[in-house]
Amino acid sequence: MKKLFSLLCIFINLITYSQNEINWDGKYNLQLSDFKSASTQIGGVQINNIMMPIGFEFSIMMSNVEFMFTKNFNSKVGNSFNREAASIIAVDEATAKYLVNFAQYGFDLTELYARKLRKKIYDDKKTLSNVSFLKPIYDDFQRELNEKLANASKETDLGKSQNKLATLHQQVMLDIAELSDFCKECKPLKKK
Repeated sequence: MKKLFSLLCIFINLITYSQNEINWDGKYNLQLSDFKSASTQIGGVQINNIMMPIGFEFSIMMSNVEFMFTKNFNSKVGNSFNREAASIIAVDEATAKYLVNFAQYGFDLTELYARKLRKKIYDDKKTLSNVSFLKPIYDDFQRELNEKLANASKETDLGKSQNKLATLHQQVMLDIAELSDFCKECKPLKKK
């Protein structure tokens, strides 16, 4: 009975955790309801702010030998949005809407950098490489992503300049399409 109860608790925790995290799939668009942090507030404030808990991560659980002989790491690089940590503070509903649009841009931009990381690993990893070659690559892409998000934030006034945001977003989606072999579930074509 104790084992059954333990398994049930683990299952409930997994369901709860997975409901709080959105993995990028190219189909789902963020909604205001995805910003579930207790600090989310629409109206009654004089500032606008957004906390977008997005990011690409690299996680491997394999032996050094497995790592050395693995070439495709697409499934090991993820991009997710954490609903429980996401918050929007907006003066009104219209402002909240453009902040959600900016968050969607950020989520898609993060997928672009996840794909760039997958491609770079695929192109640069050699047989017998060890995991240490990944950290500088990851750090460079993370730094570049943060800079792009900061620049977009300034250029679009956190999404308020909707035409500018749409232009930036369209380019990101085109860049994602160009890296279609490097989606999380994809298997890149072998080099000739």
